[in-house]
Amino acid sequence: MLEHGGDLMRASREYGIPEERWLDLSTGINPTGYPVPPVPPGIWQRLPGDPEPLLCAAREYYQAVDLLQIAGTQAAIQALPRLRRHSRVTLAALTYNEYVHAWKRQGHAVQAVPPREFDARIAETDVLVVCNPNNPSGERIEPDRLREWHVRLAARDGWLIVDEAYIDLMPDASLAPFASRPGLIVLRSLGKFFGLAGARVGFVAADRALLHALRDELGPWSVAGPAQFAAIAALQDRDWQAQTRAALIASGRRLHALLACAGIPAQGTALFQWWRHEHAAELHRALAQQAILTRRIQDGDRGGVRIGLPRDEADWRRLEQALVLWKEVQCA
Repeated sequence: MLEHGGDLMRASREYGIPEERWLDLSTGINPTGYPVPPVPPGIWQRLPGDPEPLLCAAREYYQAVDLLQIAGTQAAIQALPRLRRHSRVTLAALTYNEYVHAWKRQGHAVQAVPPREFDARIAETDVLVVCNPNNPSGERIEPDRLREWHVRLAARDGWLIVDEAYIDLMPDASLAPFASRPGLIVLRSLGKFFGLAGARVGFVAADRALLHALRDELGPWSVAGPAQFAAIAALQDRDWQAQTRAALIASGRRLHALLACAGIPAQGTALFQWWRHEHAAELHRALAQQAILTRRIQDGDRGGVRIGLPRDEADWRRLEQALVLWKEVQCA
């Protein structure tokens, strides 16, 4: 199993601090997620039914023609490599680590390069995997450039896979509306913006032939009934989406400014900030010693730390005080 954020049990053991004392900023998930209404009891007692109501809500929200519901994007990440013969796969040297693992596990040839080299590598690539915005760096690639790469790849029966886990805050940049075209595969999730990671609900937007193959690979009942109920409510709640989008953008700016005041010039998205620096590991440890968990990620010889949003004002003050102490130690 690869390491991911949110492992409070491990942090508790390592630092000797009880789990209930931790402030978890390690996941990049909206800390004030969608308030799911009570689930009707009968939904717990029967198998998931016709997914059309869920797909209808998702098609409207994502503006996509053809979708498949899945148990979080992790299901697609693991299944898609099984749908191709041996391929040359290109992805970012620093990105969500499950992609490298999944494609290598199925025997594909994987090359990890800086995103600035993607354009030059298209000619020797069968599958290009792009997280947009990227996790954990927050780097973005313009939709026109992605569509250009898709055309070049599709001409050789190649794939462009775009993971849009963090794009809900900039929906106009999504490629989901174009994903009915062969060779373009877009992954979406309710885990980050909606804060419903525990529901394990995701979607694949792609052409129908590929979706049929993926559905056969994954089997029936891919999304539990209670999770479907929660997802439909969240996808249809336009008022909550608009209010949350504005609030998260403001919080992202606040976190960026708070880190800058502590001498940490970070970059990222509204849901997290990323600092790549030789002292990143020291910052991770210093915050952990005060029961604030961040996500430490190795990036070449330097490494970096990803910091998510606090939930409320008490958590913001707690992070601010910890960063003040960090700055004092660095300046001593």
